[in-house]
Amino acid sequence: MKIVLQRVSKASVTVDNNIVGAIQHGFLILLGIEADDDQEDVMWLVNKCMNMRIFSDKDGKMNNSIKDIQGSFLVVSQFTLHASIKKGNRPSFIKAARPDHAIPMYDEFCKTLSTMSSLKVEKGIFGADMEVELLNDGPVTIILDSKERY
Repeated sequence: MKIVLQRVSKASVTVDNNIVGAIQHGFLILLGIEADDDQEDVMWLVNKCMNMRIFSDKDGKMNNSIKDIQGSFLVVSQFTLHASIKKGNRPSFIKAARPDHAIPMYDEFCKTLSTMSSLKVEKGIFGADMEVELLNDGPVTIILDSKERY
């Protein structure tokens, strides 16, 4: 699993001119799922998202986690994070999981994030054509890959 974690002042996802998910201060998570991702990948990334200390404390230092500030999460599926551009100019998405595996993993990631953090978790709609709007705070953007945890 790969994620792009963005610290945001606000973010929303719109599908067919309807806002389906929106948050204020917190994380926008773009989540890409590979065919071989499993529960260990979910747990590692959820723990990283919950405990990443990239919110400012009273002294302006990045020492607080999203739990410390009682923020929210907006999770958006993003299979294009697994694009391969080794040959030619048209990306290959061969490493991205098929929907029969990706949808349950996406749902499991969101459910685990909600349960473990006890914070608000909003979602996009898997497979939909989505418009994502965000106000990046910082800007702070971090890329995490569960396959690079060892």
